[in-house]
Amino acid sequence: MKTNSGLQKPATIMVIFGGTGDLTHRKLMPALYNLVYDKLLPENFAVVSIGRRDKTDDQYRNDVYEALKKYSRNKIDETQWNKLKNIIFYMKFDFTDMSGYEQLKKTLEDLSSKLSNGCGGSCNRIYYLAVAPEHFETIVQGIQLSGLASNHDSWARLVIEKPFGKDLKTAMALNKKLLEVFPEKNIYRIDHYLGKEMIQNIMVLRFCNSVFESLWSNKFIDNIQISICEKAGVGTRGEYYESSGAMRDMVQNHIIQILSLVAMEPPVSLDTDAIRTEKLKVIQAIEDFTPDILRDNVVFGQYGRGIIDGETVPAYREEKKVSPNSTTETFVALKLHVNNFRWAGTPFYIRTGKRMAIASSEIVIQFKPLPDILYFKDRLHLQEPNLLVIKIQPNVGVFFQFNTRNFNSHKDIVSTKMDASQINRDAGNTPEAYERLIYDILRGDSTLFSRWDEVEASWKFADRIIEYGGKMNFNFPNYDAGTTGPVKAFELLARDGRKWLNI
Repeated sequence: MKTNSGLQKPATIMVIFGGTGDLTHRKLMPALYNLVYDKLLPENFAVVSIGRRDKTDDQYRNDVYEALKKYSRNKIDETQWNKLKNIIFYMKFDFTDMSGYEQLKKTLEDLSSKLSNGCGGSCNRIYYLAVAPEHFETIVQGIQLSGLASNHDSWARLVIEKPFGKDLKTAMALNKKLLEVFPEKNIYRIDHYLGKEMIQNIMVLRFCNSVFESLWSNKFIDNIQISICEKAGVGTRGEYYESSGAMRDMVQNHIIQILSLVAMEPPVSLDTDAIRTEKLKVIQAIEDFTPDILRDNVVFGQYGRGIIDGETVPAYREEKKVSPNSTTETFVALKLHVNNFRWAGTPFYIRTGKRMAIASSEIVIQFKPLPDILYFKDRLHLQEPNLLVIKIQPNVGVFFQFNTRNFNSHKDIVSTKMDASQINRDAGNTPEAYERLIYDILRGDSTLFSRWDEVEASWKFADRIIEYGGKMNFNFPNYDAGTTGPVKAFELLARDGRKWLNI
């Protein structure tokens, strides 16, 4: 691959810390394989996976191959697999041992020279921290001490997974350390939810359709609901979840990011910073949670024993590495307001929980009802609301509910759903979130990644609610696995004359 000057572009090397971990095998390697499959990886590209286990390159590649057979959206094509296999390398070292980073530096220099056909020069680098959050600072320190972040004629980008800190204080300390080594523009705080197809489609739906954007305000919208419900429990993540809970695991990052996209003003351009700035304004406009608002508008829950798909499942307190007296929440429901000119008075209802009756992530926009006159003056004609439903997973698509005449009768009004789903099984699978996010990292597009001021604002919001929960003496468990959550979550909407909508 040549530039206009005739010089070869710098090689790009992706270094994965935690190369033998679950995230790498389930998400990162399948994403890289599918990028190869779709011809979206640079030609002079390589992957260096770092782990503590004794493995040769071939042994590690075999492990990756087995993972691809389980988790890749595309079936294994041997030609495409060979392309990926030949650029995967394994390096054993304990990333807490600072001496290992000098060896890593030499490995990257040698590999860069090979990829550049001996032309020399630095290589572009992606440092992907697929490790537990407590190791972030250690690895960044090793990168700093060994000079691995210093590239004179190429770039070095840092990718970190959530959670970004445990609260505002720890997030600020971590961010300070990262900024000592990498500039903000080269820090990619990954939130895989933002890579999902329908999350990216929110802006397109709004800003490419006057029929929606012209109605997208408190004048025409009655309420907005964001629900992320899971059938799964905490599984093997009990130790992590005990220090996290649903607020830190889902609300502070995924849900607040979705909320900001739904409620943002039109950006002045599609540039990364223009979009991020409008998202930030939404988070900053969320009403302050006073003690009275916290009491009346926040519901915490924890699942007990129950039945999921015909099988009995344990209570949260019976999961591995979970305290038998745990007060960690596995469910949160919130009512909040975005106090700006567009949204003042319109409630946003948020719900997320584990071991729910259904596995579904969706955004429901409910439009205001018409006056009870004309067709709806007769009580026999029940007015169903107009709904725009953005389905994120497992189904992916857009649904619109509207009223029309029942052509099999003379008078009846019926509710009809228009399905504008983007899934076409004959057209192949849609890209996974990590494929799109890795592709954006390679291109230097950080639109789908969180800027520090967004993270800071979301922690200010979340900390108040977490602090409130920590002071409460909850009677947990308060909902059975396989149900739709605590009764109080339904009372939260019933007080307003509304209900949770599952479409």
